[in-house]
Amino acid sequence: MSEFLALQPPEKALAILLDAFDPAVQTEPTTTADALHRVTAVPITTPFSLPAFPRSTVDGYAVRAADTHGASPSLPAYLTLVGEVPMGSVPAFTVRPGACALIHTGGMLPPGTDAVVMIEYTQQIATSQTEIEILKAAGVGDSVLQIGEDVQAGERVIEPGVRIRAAEIGGLMALGFDQVTVAQRPRIAILSSGDELITPGRPILPGQIYDINSYTLRTLITQTGGIPVNYPIIPDRIDAFRATAQQALAENDMVIFTAGSSVSVRDLTAQTINELGAPGILVHGVNVRPGKPTILAICGDKPVIGLPGNPVSALVIARLFVVPVIERLLGVQKTPIRPTITAPLTINLASQSGREDWVAVRVTKEGAAEPVFGKSNLIFTLAHADGLIRIHPDANGIAAGSAVQVHLL
Repeated sequence: MSEFLALQPPEKALAILLDAFDPAVQTEPTTTADALHRVTAVPITTPFSLPAFPRSTVDGYAVRAADTHGASPSLPAYLTLVGEVPMGSVPAFTVRPGACALIHTGGMLPPGTDAVVMIEYTQQIATSQTEIEILKAAGVGDSVLQIGEDVQAGERVIEPGVRIRAAEIGGLMALGFDQVTVAQRPRIAILSSGDELITPGRPILPGQIYDINSYTLRTLITQTGGIPVNYPIIPDRIDAFRATAQQALAENDMVIFTAGSSVSVRDLTAQTINELGAPGILVHGVNVRPGKPTILAICGDKPVIGLPGNPVSALVIARLFVVPVIERLLGVQKTPIRPTITAPLTINLASQSGREDWVAVRVTKEGAAEPVFGKSNLIFTLAHADGLIRIHPDANGIAAGSAVQVHLL
């Protein structure tokens, strides 16, 4: 049985892998409406100021603020209505001192005005079609968006490497960009191996198990922004490993093996990876539970990762290593904020000092973190969990009642 020469801490192992390759981000245009979760590939610069003209933020009357000084319900100011601001076009009149104009939300302030009084603070004189009572004083700029208050013309508003959210889509549309240049989604090959594995949907025989990891990894890759490419299940033969791995490496930007990376005489993954190209394996063995027999490699200029076969181990390790590698391939510049909550731990958790442990937990109705115990080949350990907690390698465990950070699944 082969042995690990050195177990690397997870953070160091990831740094070794990421430092070993510097991919050129491939780009493509996409419609802005369909750009959710894509990653920007070029800087976005505003072609004009936004707003491009002074706009009202309320329904009311455009006024000269000086004409409303001292106005109150008991002592209103009286202004003459000279027109209504047309939506979507430039007002064709000027508001002189002592006058006002009816304006709607988003309307352009007419020349001569510098503030808007909300309709709630006004009333029209019953005996006059043109005399308006102003019941509240306005200051210069009240209820007005000024030119460039959001962004100025020529300003860089979105950097490369930004994952696009609804807010970015709204900003791009506000600037008239119906297309945006984004990073191409990298193709990620998933190679699942084992004589005992069969594809779900087929009748199962004694001694066989359904392939799980191909589908959990497919989902995680899609969520991260990659294109998962599943290959047929590989039998436990070195010739089959070689042929499928060489094809997958040639056709994709990254290759993931699942199963075959455990410490055993049947470990064909390491042998195959080392034959794919230099520099080959950079890390074989990570000081983390679950997932110690992880393999991290660069073959040619492409990352190759060997995950443990146990479903829980494979998914935990994929979150630690596959996700950040896909983000590197996409050119993501800002570390994404992962959803977490803080909760008190319900029971004592022991750990081995020097090893990083990840423990599945469910969040109770009372808001506490309750461990979900199970071996790493039991997928429902994670299916019944809401998240994972990390036990730092310097710790011998975590005491009941301690506040822990739950990394939500």
